[in-house]
Amino acid sequence: MYKNLAATLVAACFFLTGAQAQSPSKVTAPVKAGFVYVSPITEAGWTRQHDEGRKAVERALGDQVKTTFVADVPEGADAERVIRDLANQGHQIIFTPSFGYMEPTLKVARDFPNVKFESVTGFKTAPNVAASNARYYEGRYLAGIAAGRMTQSNVAGYVAGFPIPEVLQGINAFTLGMRSVNPQATVKVVWLNAWFDPPKEREAAMALFNQDVDVIAFHTGSTAVMAAAQERGKMAVAYHSDMRKIGPDAQIIAVTHQWGDYYTARVRAALSGTWTTGNVWGGIKDGMIRVGEFGPKVPKKVQDEILAQQKRLGAGQLWPFMGPITDNEGKLVVPAGQSLSDAQILNMNYLVQGVQGRVTR
Repeated sequence: MYKNLAATLVAACFFLTGAQAQSPSKVTAPVKAGFVYVSPITEAGWTRQHDEGRKAVERALGDQVKTTFVADVPEGADAERVIRDLANQGHQIIFTPSFGYMEPTLKVARDFPNVKFESVTGFKTAPNVAASNARYYEGRYLAGIAAGRMTQSNVAGYVAGFPIPEVLQGINAFTLGMRSVNPQATVKVVWLNAWFDPPKEREAAMALFNQDVDVIAFHTGSTAVMAAAQERGKMAVAYHSDMRKIGPDAQIIAVTHQWGDYYTARVRAALSGTWTTGNVWGGIKDGMIRVGEFGPKVPKKVQDEILAQQKRLGAGQLWPFMGPITDNEGKLVVPAGQSLSDAQILNMNYLVQGVQGRVTR
């Protein structure tokens, strides 16, 4: 289905920021590709998906590539040290998939102009730094539809990392999707101020289950919320990875991230001398986001509905942020008949009607 994704993504990089492109320079095979991970590699989750992307690069390029990874690297000074070490070790392209790695990546890149850097979930670019991210909110909207169909209490929970636009997009899209099929539904949010803290993730989930929540979503890096849902006999939306091994009864749907084709395209471009900086924001139509992996509780009718809506969204026939949309303080933020622009989505700083919570700073 996505066999042409690699070429599409590389072309997108050329198109978006061709004016910033550095002079192409081929890399002698095997290209050394480094990856920095913000958490340990667990059975499922954020880091697992990026490591699956790394393995996809190895499968696709064989002896043309040699990959290295460093896991469980905190954002900040430690990240800069690890990224600098990888550059000093002769890695020609380095992937840094965490928002807090953006500034350390840019800092190291200035000292290594011949090394190519990929700031994944960052937004700042440089002649040798490309940025990329996925439209996670598209999968969140579809998962919200599933949650809206499955809930009995009409109350969902959401365990969230930090109140940055990417997370707010997901909460809002999930809520809008849920309320599109269940207008009475509400979503309760707990902020963790952490990306990966399994004990805190579990504690937040348990607290939400004690407040009439019967289906839960999360934007954190471990499987703790899914495990909590399985333990309590509740339902959960898997994020990053399929988590049916952890929650065989709890999982209703998974929003998965697919990095393999993008990573392969970028390493191949470095190898051929066609790498340029750019800023890619890919979604369902690009194969970077996908929903599926339904759990046993989800009726086939609901599964078919979600898959049909996924096709519509990928074809540009469904927009998660189509007005009218009101925030949870009663202000109209998107008039009827209008849809948010990419710039407005990227700068989202509010929660929509139906969300019980505040944007903490």
